[in-house]
Amino acid sequence: MNKLVLISYVATLAVAAAVSLSPATANSELAMGPSSGLPVPRFVSLKPDKVNVRAGPTRNHDVTWQFTRSGLPVEITAESDNWRRIRDWEGSEGWVYHAMLSGRRTALVTAKAKDELVPLFGADNERSPVVARLQPGVTALVRKCSGKWCQIGGTGFDGWIAQERLWGVYPNETVR
Repeated sequence: MNKLVLISYVATLAVAAAVSLSPATANSELAMGPSSGLPVPRFVSLKPDKVNVRAGPTRNHDVTWQFTRSGLPVEITAESDNWRRIRDWEGSEGWVYHAMLSGRRTALVTAKAKDELVPLFGADNERSPVVARLQPGVTALVRKCSGKWCQIGGTGFDGWIAQERLWGVYPNETVR
């Protein structure tokens, strides 16, 4: 095996290992943010209606886009002093000032097919009655999660959803 192939193979293994390690595997395996002392990565939500996302962790960096809706879930992927690098549900990343974020857990409903309505159940099992059908992209407050099911609520709905149908909680994560 030549040196270039070996380096490529080692890099591929490293990427595969990083991708396969879910952040929710075990809280003890998570890195702690140097500024907050909280786990990184972690999910939070946007506090105000307008949040500037910057190219870097200072006010001197350009605003690359702006969120215009409070309560949206984002994932903190890094910290630098009072700034947090975040990722949204589409995979876009940038830096926001820490005061623009809330520890309040929210999630977006996701669907397997574009036009699918996602069932919301009265209890944490598929045999319980369906209390609502939610469109993909609906934002909900996460009340608790068992690792398989989450109790969520929002304007006009409250119930249980399969955890895999949410962006804003990790697979197998428990939320209390």
